[in-house]
Amino acid sequence: MRAHCRRDAFFDTVNIQPLEAKEGTHEMAIEIKHEFSATPEALWDILGTPDRVDWVPGVQSCSFDGEVRSLVLPGAGAIKERILTHDDETRTLEYSCFESPGGLESHHARVQIMASEVGCRLVWQASVIPASIEPFIEGSMRGCIERLEAILRS
Repeated sequence: MRAHCRRDAFFDTVNIQPLEAKEGTHEMAIEIKHEFSATPEALWDILGTPDRVDWVPGVQSCSFDGEVRSLVLPGAGAIKERILTHDDETRTLEYSCFESPGGLESHHARVQIMASEVGCRLVWQASVIPASIEPFIEGSMRGCIERLEAILRS
């Protein structure tokens, strides 16, 4: 069963400033590389669909307006992510969390899917300020990868 965002919910949260780019790029403090036995197209069908959220553990509710994805997650509360890049050719999705409760000041992330000998490789990078939130973000990313594995096996 595919879960999709509802398009009717909006949340009031704290504004987060995007990271400033250094010479057009973002330095990513967290990088996870993971090999999947699935085809790149199968994984992109999930990650390249911004309003598909069944791979994000614990999503309580979601809305998506075509540019901004708003999620309510246990432990994180209500967050809003702006989709910055969505490229089907390179299978790249870049997004930035710009509203969140708590101490998240800045967030920028990128996922890219490439063909590999076993199927495909996901490279997921994220940068957050303050750095003290990195373990929480990385743990969330790893939980998403576990869920992606389960979905692709079903």
